[in-house]
Amino acid sequence: MANPKLKSNTKPSLNSNVITRRKPAVPVKTAYSLAEREEIFRRFSVQRPEPRGELEHSNPFTLVVAVALSAQATDAGVNKATRALFRIADTPRKMLDLGEEKVRDYIKTIGLYRNKAKNVIALSQMLVDEFGGKVPETREELVRLPGVGRKTANVVLSMAFGQATMAVDTHIFRIANRIRLAPGKTPDEVEDRLMKVVPKQYLYHAHHWLILHGRYTCKARRPECERCVIADICKSPEKSSDIPAPLVELPPQLIGEAVD
Repeated sequence: MANPKLKSNTKPSLNSNVITRRKPAVPVKTAYSLAEREEIFRRFSVQRPEPRGELEHSNPFTLVVAVALSAQATDAGVNKATRALFRIADTPRKMLDLGEEKVRDYIKTIGLYRNKAKNVIALSQMLVDEFGGKVPETREELVRLPGVGRKTANVVLSMAFGQATMAVDTHIFRIANRIRLAPGKTPDEVEDRLMKVVPKQYLYHAHHWLILHGRYTCKARRPECERCVIADICKSPEKSSDIPAPLVELPPQLIGEAVD
């Protein structure tokens, strides 16, 4: 009787003609070459070697509270309201002891202050109950806190814990789209694209540079191109000058006296 044919267990040779095709890399959406992006942020680094956020705070907890309060409010307005508050309540436990009604009295000059006071007390309670009174160091944990969204979490991760993040506020969202650096329809989309297009060596300070550029130069109503150090590189259809401002280091920031 003829031997039955057995199925071969032999694997295809590595030298076979089977071709595995890789998916083409998705290009990052930006109007600038890598060399142009490196020059943009090099100039920002000369202008402001050590940029800082302009919300007054003394520790990670007061930073979380200040950033949460800054939604739909100016940094200067938040600073005026929190100076007295943070003098007596700079920890979650002290904030709980103060109580929602008194917190509300301190921040009543800030928009949406009633709801924000509730959130301050609620996030303080969660920090005490679940985190031993300490501010967590991961985005996943931070966004669980009442009144804390992704932008707030990114600010805290950067300013309190030294992580390279991109906190997309109204200034950064406007700049990314206006100059076509990382255009996107939502803050999350802009954040994802900026994290890819900003050269790594400049990523840690990039969100502060962009915020400050949007706050003081590339303003919402009218970009002041005559004061812009990247006017010659900028690809915004709105720009009014191709001549860059002198590249000099600016005076130190006056934290607490910022003008939005």
